[in-house]
Amino acid sequence: MRLVATPLQGLYLVETPRHVDERGWFSESFHAQKWAKAFAEQGLSAPGPFVQDNHSCSRRGVVRGLHFQLPPHAQGKLVRVVRGAAFDVAVDVRRGSPTFGRWYGVELGADTGRQLWIPAGFAHGFMALQDDTHFLYKTTQAYAPTSERAIRWDDPAIGIRWPALAPSVGSKDRSAPVLGEAEVFEEEER
Repeated sequence: MRLVATPLQGLYLVETPRHVDERGWFSESFHAQKWAKAFAEQGLSAPGPFVQDNHSCSRRGVVRGLHFQLPPHAQGKLVRVVRGAAFDVAVDVRRGSPTFGRWYGVELGADTGRQLWIPAGFAHGFMALQDDTHFLYKTTQAYAPTSERAIRWDDPAIGIRWPALAPSVGSKDRSAPVLGEAEVFEEEER
């Protein structure tokens, strides 16, 4: 397991080796000791433990997000696609952070096995690039409706460059506030 830094502090691509032979491939998608070691190599403590797994299935063009939870139920998420492909996005919502309001996007797909570690303090969302895209999330906190927040997926101030697909967005996500009007992580919460 290897962490690859992104331009946003604390946000990492997670690469896990695949062992390929004539039968197909095998990969450890998560291993607690290797997870801890990968973070230690970055001079960090490993986040966790993970307490909830979520699984969503979306058709091509579906946008889910941008979601996050505030303290005391702030979630870190380890996300991956196990079928299909998605354009995955994280937005820094930590007021006072040097990268507040900046986003990072990456394609995740079943063919690569690449994952994204999204720490607490980031909003998360994705667009399914194929029909029947299955997305798995490991979270460090359980879902807590009272702490749940969202920002608009198409906030012009953030400027996410989504893939050129006709988006299908749920009513809850369409009515989310823009970042400038949203309740976000304050400096002391980080």
